[in-house]
Amino acid sequence: METVLVEDVLHRFLLERAGVRGVIVRLGPAWREVAGRAPYPAPLRELLGQSLAASALLTGNIKLDGALSIELKSTGALRLLFAECSDTGRLRGLARWQDPLPETLALGDLPGAIMAITIGHAERGQRYQGLVDLRHPELAGALENYFQQSEQLPARIVLAADGESAVGLMLQKLPGEGGRDAVHDEDAWPRIEHLTATLGRDELLATPPEQLLYRLYHEETVRLFKPRPLAFGCSCSRERVVAMLRSLGRDEVEATLQAHHGTIEVTCEFCARAYHFDRVDAEHFLSGNTASSSTVQ
Repeated sequence: METVLVEDVLHRFLLERAGVRGVIVRLGPAWREVAGRAPYPAPLRELLGQSLAASALLTGNIKLDGALSIELKSTGALRLLFAECSDTGRLRGLARWQDPLPETLALGDLPGAIMAITIGHAERGQRYQGLVDLRHPELAGALENYFQQSEQLPARIVLAADGESAVGLMLQKLPGEGGRDAVHDEDAWPRIEHLTATLGRDELLATPPEQLLYRLYHEETVRLFKPRPLAFGCSCSRERVVAMLRSLGRDEVEATLQAHHGTIEVTCEFCARAYHFDRVDAEHFLSGNTASSSTVQ
């Protein structure tokens, strides 16, 4: 049994006896890269970490082309929370807030809160978006309700995050999938729910995925599939920044150049990469020519 704490990894697995499939995600360096971008208050840091783990978790059992994002907006102190996992396993996320932030971030208590899960390719216009019911105070419960409504199949989700790690576990009942006994075992799903309920936050954060699955479900015949690596990564590019600037129009771009002594600097909020443009660059992209001599710093 492996005891080394492997991080930035997604494991798919099957509980054959119960006919239940699952995904477990453990983030370390990727999460710390996101968490270190801003001095997030502890409640917001935990929610952002849970959301980042969940964005990867939800890609585990779908055929993804593009990215899956979880986005929360509210009119209260928590203005925005965004977490995304791409089809290549690249993760990014951020949050914006105003002080004072509530000590407890119950989703249902956030004024004007809306949460959406978006799947697909923004550039190709191929996107599916679903809204998450926020009556449940915790993210895991809200996502469980989302699966119940969208797929009519029960799901059990457990999420935890601290300053070092972000971890997620998801199980889904699949009638007829798994071993021969799964179809006739009416107690299988309640049994899995009971076993999962014994899992505490500290245990989830401290235990390697393989060891955790064995500890919880060793009597259910766990089949673990090949792990999928995850990593921090941003999808920003000079081409995307140019498209954004072009969409502002010539007057806005000229005003920005005038206000900043003939230069424009755009810094990505996810990865802190800076893109610089001068008047020659601006004339190129405003006239439809994206060629430019300026560099990324």
